[in-house]
Amino acid sequence: MGVAAAGLVVAGVYVARVVTSPAYGVAAAPRGDAPECARIEKGYPDDLAGRERAPGGAAGVAVWGDRAVVSRCGAVPPVPTPDPCVNVNGVDWVVRETASGDGRKVVITYGRDPAVEVFVSDRVAELDAVLVDLSKAVKPIRQDRKCLSLSDVPRGSARPSHEH
Repeated sequence: MGVAAAGLVVAGVYVARVVTSPAYGVAAAPRGDAPECARIEKGYPDDLAGRERAPGGAAGVAVWGDRAVVSRCGAVPPVPTPDPCVNVNGVDWVVRETASGDGRKVVITYGRDPAVEVFVSDRVAELDAVLVDLSKAVKPIRQDRKCLSLSDVPRGSARPSHEH
């Protein structure tokens, strides 16, 4: 009887911790269970932008701090877009301007399938450092397309584009 009661207490503590974790309630991306996502999840840092990684969560989801940074592997890769694109240590990231706002920036890998979508709170001043650390983790997903920078756009073009 005592062992069963102790087991219930341990299980209750675990459930309470998962339910109150910032990772709880963050939905997985459509392909969050892809093998590539499981593989890169092991490379996510324990600490990001001075925030500790939260325990638990849906497949392909990693959360740091009180949802200050949320990464969802398994997103649908973006199509060519005029949104700004930056290359960070060999990983192209598109800044989703229309999705950003409400106190956060949204970036997504470009040319990788599945894509990794990241939500970064405006409370995080170190967006560049976040992308450097996350680029290390997502680099194992094969890249088959690259972004074009503004300097690569032919003269006379009105806006930047991306390779197909």
